[in-house]
Amino acid sequence: MRSLPNLDVYVTGSNSKMLSSDILTEFRGRSDEIRVHPLCFAEYYSAVGGDKNEAFDEYAFYGGLPLILSRPSDAAKMNYLKSLFTEVYIKDIVERKKIERQDVLEQILDLLCSSIGSLTNPARIANTLKSKRNFDVSANTIRAYIDHLEDAFLFSESKRYDVKGKSYFDSPNKYYSEDLGLRNARIGFRQQEMTHIMENILYNELINRQFSVDVGVVYARTTNQNGNSVRTPREIDFVVNSGSKRAYIQSAYAITTEEKAESEIRPFALVGDFFPKIVVRKDIGKRWYDDQGILHINMIDFLLDKDII
Repeated sequence: MRSLPNLDVYVTGSNSKMLSSDILTEFRGRSDEIRVHPLCFAEYYSAVGGDKNEAFDEYAFYGGLPLILSRPSDAAKMNYLKSLFTEVYIKDIVERKKIERQDVLEQILDLLCSSIGSLTNPARIANTLKSKRNFDVSANTIRAYIDHLEDAFLFSESKRYDVKGKSYFDSPNKYYSEDLGLRNARIGFRQQEMTHIMENILYNELINRQFSVDVGVVYARTTNQNGNSVRTPREIDFVVNSGSKRAYIQSAYAITTEEKAESEIRPFALVGDFFPKIVVRKDIGKRWYDDQGILHINMIDFLLDKDII
């Protein structure tokens, strides 16, 4: 079949039968891997239409798994997403990886779902499980279980990158949910913090556009309580790279005060280069540039404009 000029061969499999590591092992050097993500917002909106803000709210709540579009009611959508965890994901991972501590796996899953976009590492999670659940689990086991969740395309890790030092930190890093509908279902559709949800949607969008995405770290000189000058890290939500292209992006649901504006924009001034700098917001209408040449753009406009970077 491969010798036929007008035929492509695609191999697919369920999570339990063919995880990402299996593809690389079984077809090394003889294939290309095509990762199919949940629908991005532009794809979702092209299907539902109507008011863009209402579509965005639905997307942020139920995510972008295609079958969501065919579910007739809110209850049906919620039940579908909840059943995916109990009947597909967890069972597949436990079976495929021969997990002995399913209770630990599920606790890690809950912690990652509750803290999307927050800095964490296996040691911190191990300490949390020991103090709150009395689970005595090593950081190495936590790391292995997180790897299983990533391998099943439930989460994606974004590493911290020293922009000026041009090096990566070992930890802590951030974890984002591959689909927010699954994340919301896992925590019972609670914890709808739009700041973190918007950041997660933005991260997934950048990955869908085939950028490499890191958490940027730059340093400022500040004065401590003793009057001494100290080196203080500041965070840029996303350092986005693709070939020679680079951009710095801050995700800000709303900028309501001068202090908030300063905290979002200040890290850009510490970068020291002239690559595009963008603040993605939900509280503005039309896009505009400030006096420092920084683009401020509405979240929905960013998601619908594929050529913004």
